[in-house]
Amino acid sequence: MDMNPPKRLRTTDNDAEDRRTVDVSVVMPMYNASCWLDECLQAILHQDFAGTMELSVFDDASTDDSRNVVERWRERLEARGISVVVSGHSAAQPRGVGYAKNKAISQSCGQYFCFQDADDVMLPQRVRLQYETSTLHPNSLIGCKVQRVPEGSTERYTRWINTITQDQLITQVYTSHGPTVVMPTWFCSRNWYLKVGPFDERGKGVPEDLLFFYQSLRQGGGVARVDQCLLVYRYHEKATTHSVTEETIWKLRVDFLQERVLTQWESFTIWNAGKQGRKLYRSLSPTNQKKVKAFCDVDDNKIHKGFYTYEESKQRPKPKIPVVHYKDTSAPVIICVKLDMTGGVLEENLNSLQLKEGMDYYHFN
Repeated sequence: MDMNPPKRLRTTDNDAEDRRTVDVSVVMPMYNASCWLDECLQAILHQDFAGTMELSVFDDASTDDSRNVVERWRERLEARGISVVVSGHSAAQPRGVGYAKNKAISQSCGQYFCFQDADDVMLPQRVRLQYETSTLHPNSLIGCKVQRVPEGSTERYTRWINTITQDQLITQVYTSHGPTVVMPTWFCSRNWYLKVGPFDERGKGVPEDLLFFYQSLRQGGGVARVDQCLLVYRYHEKATTHSVTEETIWKLRVDFLQERVLTQWESFTIWNAGKQGRKLYRSLSPTNQKKVKAFCDVDDNKIHKGFYTYEESKQRPKPKIPVVHYKDTSAPVIICVKLDMTGGVLEENLNSLQLKEGMDYYHFN
């Protein structure tokens, strides 16, 4: 396969600046996506956005004919005024999504970026509506609602993506679901990317989206969502998401929670005296372990024991943490019970205590 860069290729930011700028670059990393590409590119062609657009693709060592498929669409896209920039490499191994995104961005010239996975499909109004929102919130990551296919895959996750409130986009950043606006829906200004980025390039097994998301929040960035479904978000076994271990994510989440929340608190309670709550306790720094005044739970057996003893501790005597009934707990609280798994019981119990999310408690699971 011919991997020579086509004549439109620009490799450096300076070169990109030499070209005319466009309003929006659709940023598309690509790896062995030929079976999805026709649908993906047709959707880009059918955007109802009235501004100027380009498609910037970086092929991360595909071994199928992804590159040829994109080239076949070039004429149609350019006829609609959407310029196409394609480059890639043909090394033995892909370098990873973070690398490919950074390369697609460095050869692009848009003032705003619309991130698009090659296996997803945007709805016709996606670029227009996210661009409008992004110009109002230039220092934010903008997401949207999604339609998951096949339908019913990752049901809880999809419901969470589509139903959390604007406030929860900020308060629920510590849960195992990851970024509160999901990466395949991201839209942001070039200036914001330059302030926060680039994406981590260590490759397989690194959650480059979560790292970027946390970095954006550290820089004071906002999170917003267009409350319309603007993306068909595909679930399949080949998705790169599956290469990141739960342990990697867990550690990043614990560190971010400690940095952003626990430093502000003098003491707190962990809601869940079971496995997840105890794991969180053991994962905390010694300073933050000392701040845990109690575990709380609904399970009479756990409450009846009265204490959780931290057996692995090097301290003598070993720390013993009281276990209390949730009704006897006081704020602030870190909640280690899975959302949306108790048929509304957790939510009812929380409401009965009249605690405010983001002030009195944060969800960790």
